[in-house]
Amino acid sequence: MFNIYKSIENEIVGLDKIEKGAWINLVNPTGKEIIDFSEKLNIPVEHLKAALDEEERARIEVDDDCTIVLIDVPVASADALERGIYYTIPLGIIITHENIVTVSLRESSVLRPFFESKVKSFWTYKKTRFLLQILYRNSKVYLQYLRNIDKTSDIIENKLHKSLKNEELIQLLELEKSLVYFSTSLKSNEIVLEKIQRTNLIKMYPDDMELLEDVIIENKQAIEMANIYSNILTGTMDAYASVISNNLNMVMKFLTSVTIIISIPTMCASFFGMNVDVPLKNNPHAFLIIFMMSILFSVILSVFMLRKELF
Repeated sequence: MFNIYKSIENEIVGLDKIEKGAWINLVNPTGKEIIDFSEKLNIPVEHLKAALDEEERARIEVDDDCTIVLIDVPVASADALERGIYYTIPLGIIITHENIVTVSLRESSVLRPFFESKVKSFWTYKKTRFLLQILYRNSKVYLQYLRNIDKTSDIIENKLHKSLKNEELIQLLELEKSLVYFSTSLKSNEIVLEKIQRTNLIKMYPDDMELLEDVIIENKQAIEMANIYSNILTGTMDAYASVISNNLNMVMKFLTSVTIIISIPTMCASFFGMNVDVPLKNNPHAFLIIFMMSILFSVILSVFMLRKELF
C-alpha cells in the first residue's frame, strides 16, 4: 500500500502521481510497488526493502542519488492498554533530490499526525526538516508509550496484592520485554542521531540544528525513562515473586496445622475401635467420654499452636 502527499498552501493534499516535493509513504509494499518506485525515484531496491526486515539495525547511509535513514519506531499491540505489550519495527526514511519516501511494515502512530495535518510548520518539500520532525515525533511516541507502560504496571501491581497466581507476574514479564525492546531501539536511534549531528551527511540550517538538539535530548530522556522503569519493574517482579511464595507457604502451614489437629479425634476413634481390650470398654458413656477427651486434646493443641504462631 502507498500514499502520496504534498504540501499545498499549508495543507496536506493527497496526490495520484509523484510530483516534485511530494512525500511517498509506503506501508508493507508489494514486490511490484517496490520495483515501480525504485525505477520512478531512482532508489536502489535494497534501500526500499531494508525497512521491511524486522531485524534490520538503525543506521544512516548516503549514496550519490539518495540518503537513507533507518530508525526503530514503537508499535502498540491490539491490547496494549490492558497488557502493555509494545514492540519496535524499522522505519526507512529516504531523501532524494526531489522527494522524501518513508517505508515501513505497518502503520505507525509516528507518521499519522503528519498526513492528518496535526504537525505545525510541516511541509513535504522541506525534506531535512521533515526528517527531523519525524525523529522528534518518534521520541515523543516512545515517551508516551513508556508512560502507558508505567500506568499498566501500577494496575497489575494492585492486582498482585490479592493474587496467588502467576498471571500477573507473566504480564509484568511482558512489560519488561517491551522495555528491553524500547531501550535497545532507543540506543540504536541515539547512534544515528549522533552521527547526523557529528557529520555533514545531511545539509542543515541553524533552525534544523536546534531541532536536532531537541530530538537528541528527547531521545536521551526516553532512554533514561526506559532504564528506570526497567529497573523498577525488575525489583517489583522479584519482590512479588517472594510475596506469592510466602503467601503460599502460609497457606500450606495453615493446612498442615489443621490436618494435625483433626488427626487427634481420628486417632482416638481408631484406637478405641480396635478389637482388643481398651479402657472404658464396659462403660455405657465411653463414646461420649472419648469424644470429649479428643476435643479437649485438640483445643489444647490449637492453643499451643496459636501461641507458637504455627497457624
